[in-house]
Amino acid sequence: MKFKDFKYERPDFEQFKKESNALIQEMQNAETANDQITIIKKIHKYESKISTLQQIASVRHTIDTKDEFYSKENEYWDEYSPLYDEIKLVFAKALVNSKFRLELEAEFGSLYFKLTENSLKVFSPEVIKECQEENKLSSEYDKLIASAQIEYKGKTYNLAGLGPFRISKDRQERKETTDLYINFFKENKEKFEDIYDKLVKIRHEKAKKLGFNNYVEFGYVNMNRMDYNKEMVANFRKQVKELIVPVASKLYEDQKQRLGLEILTYYDEDFEFTSGNAKPHGDADFILDNGKKMYDELSAETKEFFDFMTDNELLDLETKPGKQGGGYCTYFADYKSPFIFSNFNGTSEDVDVLTHEAGHGFQLYSSRHIEVPRMIFATCESCEIHSMSMEFITWPWMELFFEEETNKYKYTHLASAMKFIPYGVTVDEFQHFIYENPQATKEERNKYWRKLEKEYLPHKNYMDCELLEEGCWWFRQGHIFAMPFYYIDYTLAQICALQFWKKMNDNREVGWQEYLAICKVGGTKSFLQLVELANLISPFEDGCIASVINEIKEYLDNIDDKKL
Repeated sequence: MKFKDFKYERPDFEQFKKESNALIQEMQNAETANDQITIIKKIHKYESKISTLQQIASVRHTIDTKDEFYSKENEYWDEYSPLYDEIKLVFAKALVNSKFRLELEAEFGSLYFKLTENSLKVFSPEVIKECQEENKLSSEYDKLIASAQIEYKGKTYNLAGLGPFRISKDRQERKETTDLYINFFKENKEKFEDIYDKLVKIRHEKAKKLGFNNYVEFGYVNMNRMDYNKEMVANFRKQVKELIVPVASKLYEDQKQRLGLEILTYYDEDFEFTSGNAKPHGDADFILDNGKKMYDELSAETKEFFDFMTDNELLDLETKPGKQGGGYCTYFADYKSPFIFSNFNGTSEDVDVLTHEAGHGFQLYSSRHIEVPRMIFATCESCEIHSMSMEFITWPWMELFFEEETNKYKYTHLASAMKFIPYGVTVDEFQHFIYENPQATKEERNKYWRKLEKEYLPHKNYMDCELLEEGCWWFRQGHIFAMPFYYIDYTLAQICALQFWKKMNDNREVGWQEYLAICKVGGTKSFLQLVELANLISPFEDGCIASVINEIKEYLDNIDDKKL
């Protein structure tokens, strides 16, 4: 069934509550483990139905935030999703306290019960009000970002639409459009700070009500980090500062040299070559057609997956007015269908986002056999291994998109991974500061961001850009507003993806089979269990970064970047 034919109707909450409670009661009264398992599967099916409706409403709202019907549905889910969570909480308590716990763990897996126990720690009826307000504020941020209408040379663009101008060969055009981009955040500075200030205080209050000392403690449980803690993450950040920041700094210095600039400014950072950045040699249809060819040839499994996605129109790729920014992949449980959303704008990021989100989608498609709904998705840092590794696994087909600019693309893609990791840990350390100091002023937050930039991103030169010099770059990072503590997941996964890049160079067949293996297990394994299954070195182990950094440096050094 095509996505446009997916049926949506707002569920009746009272009916859901009544029927769910009846099933939970029946489950608790079950006299055998088998009877209880049968009832639990019915509950899972019911939850999948609600989840599917919520996702349909969410996707259609993000495709067009101006659509009145789905704007109202988005408001409904902002308000009611915590109420649905309250019913799920009753089920979760019954599940973990079942007299047939051992038999249930044998049927559904022990990790399911650990995740369920975590869900009991991070939600209770007394924080419904905070959850509702948090949802509304996150939606307010999304709407604010989507509201950008920026005039340039007689046309109107949203933030994503300015992307091609911001990497123009014409330095003046880069500066003009980057300043227009930043000016949107400057004009709305108070709104961004006010939304975030409210989010921080609400989240802190929620964490305290649930018995945590602060939202940092809450965040680690909420993100299901069972294998590692904040001290291990801090040690990872330390390794990044020691081993990757110098490599990234050299890459920026090389970039400055090949561009022939005295100073690499904030509006030059994304511009890589005097001949222009590599970009796909065609429009969205061109990218999609070549994406189909690529996945046809990669493997039988990826061919089946991508045919399913295109045949059922489960991709919405092009940027347009009113569309929410960014890119994501989600899943409609009742249709066993992933969905990919992005904002193509004619840059190389169009290909990056396609392969990245296809990595998520392929994992979900490969895990459709898993019956427990929440176990189809891997935990967040594990999910990003699938997506970021897919970016590198598809390298042999990049010529389809970039033709004679393929080497330019590959150089930038690999160099960007090195540049990204220090930024990713900056976001993470910033959030630790924020939630350990919830009473910090807006000025103190901005000042701390700027301090971290000087440690992890020492190349940054904001010239006379007052907003960025104040430390307000972080306004544009939606994860900071909507998904606190998610961002370190990208950096952990990036190190794993770089190991896959190395694997695919050494023995492509072995590398692919190991990748396929981690896609099929969904969320049935924790992060470090997944790392072990893929024969990767844990990012927390000393020597992990060292195991790939030399090969990366050698690859980049062997390319004469001044000739690209």
